[in-house]
Amino acid sequence: MILASASPRRRELLAGLDVEFEVRALPDVDESFPPELQGGDIPLHISKKKAEAYRPVMAAEELVITADTMVWLDGVALGKPVDEADARRMLRNMSGKTHSVFTGVAITTKDSQRCFVAQSDVTFAQLTDDEIDYYIAKYRPMDKAGSYGAQEWIGYIGMSNIVGSYFNVMGLPMQRLYSELKEI
Repeated sequence: MILASASPRRRELLAGLDVEFEVRALPDVDESFPPELQGGDIPLHISKKKAEAYRPVMAAEELVITADTMVWLDGVALGKPVDEADARRMLRNMSGKTHSVFTGVAITTKDSQRCFVAQSDVTFAQLTDDEIDYYIAKYRPMDKAGSYGAQEWIGYIGMSNIVGSYFNVMGLPMQRLYSELKEI
């Protein structure tokens, strides 16, 4: 089993299943998507593209897990911030609102592929500018979709409600992934 991700959070989550796996991350996999895609279709599309990048280097007995997570707020996809100002903008926009976190997952072998998308709806309390600035300065959320990590300080003080998988918000919907792996 190969986890095709550089994300330390995904590595930690998959390790929680007590299964043997190794991590491989190809550099510069194209994460673009057609502009007409909406919501969960975006990370599903990207997770499939990531899987296709691995097919030429996969051994016959390998199973590769690829994933992509994004935040969907008011009809707009929020990926990873480009800089601190972008992170601040995203967090201000999510403050006091509910957004959706979608994770697309592809489980791929040489001859087959199972794909799914998980959705969690997260409500943020009203965040002050000081709270947002503190979080950005201390936790550096530049590698996180929507500019936040649920498992970090901002999740503790900001997430007032969640409907769906908490682990999905962290980047990998574990129960669903486990169920899909059992089917294989």
